[in-house]
Formats: sequence, C-alpha cells, structure tokens
Amino acid sequence: MLDRHGLIPSMSGKGNCYDNAMLETVCKTMNSELIWRTSYQSRRQAENAVARNIDGFYNPVRRHSARGYKSPIKFEDDEKRETVALH
Repeated sequence: MLDRHGLIPSMSGKGNCYDNAMLETVCKTMNSELIWRTSYQSRRQAENAVARNIDGFYNPVRRHSARGYKSPIKFEDDEKRETVALH
C-alpha cells in the first residue's frame, strides 16, 4: 500500500525513539486536552471530535514552542513565503 501511494516506510533501528516522537507528542497533547476530559457516546462522536480538534484548533490555532510559538498553519505559511522570497 505504501508503494502504491509513493510513500517510504520509516523503519529505524530498534530502540530509536525519534521516529515517532512528533506523533507521540501530538497524541499525548490531544489525549490530555480532549480525549481524557470527555465521555463519548459512540466511536463516531469521538472521531468527529478529534477531526474538529485537529482542523479547528490544533493546526490553525495552537501555538508550538518548537515552531517559534506559531501554529502549524502559520509556521508553514511563513516558510512558504520565505522560500518564495529567496527564489
């Protein structure tokens, strides 16, 4: 499936914690800010809440210290503008 979509799997050595560090951080933050605080009536309700959180808060609003205290969308927009300005 990965090959069909032009993706390369990440398969680092045993014990390498850096492969999934970013995703682990996102999941931990979402769990503590959203999942653990809410009781969902169905899986669908939980999935919708997670999607709304990612699209409506995490990517456009939540600031990240590793990104200069910018949201992911703001950081990417600034990087695109900087790249275009350099060319």
